[in-house]
Amino acid sequence: MTTLRVKICGITQVDQGAAIAQMGASALGFICVPDSPRYIPPAQIRAIAEPLPPAVARVGVFANADLDTIKDVVSAAGLTAIQLHGDESTEFCQTLRDHVPNTELIKALRIHTVDAQTMAQPYLNVVDTLLLDAYHPTLRGGTGHALNWDALRRFHPPIPWLLAGGLNPNNVLEALGTLSPNGIDLSSGIERAPGDKAIDQVALLFSRLTLHGYQCRWGG
Repeated sequence: MTTLRVKICGITQVDQGAAIAQMGASALGFICVPDSPRYIPPAQIRAIAEPLPPAVARVGVFANADLDTIKDVVSAAGLTAIQLHGDESTEFCQTLRDHVPNTELIKALRIHTVDAQTMAQPYLNVVDTLLLDAYHPTLRGGTGHALNWDALRRFHPPIPWLLAGGLNPNNVLEALGTLSPNGIDLSSGIERAPGDKAIDQVALLFSRLTLHGYQCRWGG
């Protein structure tokens, strides 16, 4: 079995969060960006997160939020990980890490024309995990746009990384056959509408991953 972290992002409903965790998700992502169609407030995140198995990470997704806002939401929502999806500097990442040392820090990089390795290099010592997403001129994530997987064949950072951007049950095995990420992150590719997950598509995703020898959650 190949261990693969699977993060399902943009969770907004208690029953869907519970069902997706039961299927084997390694992490659930909650959008903490107020102008996002998938945004939910901290109290709603906590209601979804509290019943989850301990092994399932609770990831809050932020974009250019200030330090105090992030700290407050982490505490109120019961998050175990922070994903920065904006233009956060390495200095900000280090400061955040100093203030929430026991919380995983994930930095999302929106890949456009710059080499991914070049974009990732400054963050390698200040975050725990990288996430590569497709660039969009106005949207931060959940765009449904896929990355150029062939262009990422030589991306092998020394820290764990997640592949995002346009993944769905029909193309995820092709992506994993081309690249070797430590995990994958899906949102719009398994939705009926923003924040409303298509549970049958999530089930199909895990079925195909398991059939092809991927272990999606471990421990806990």
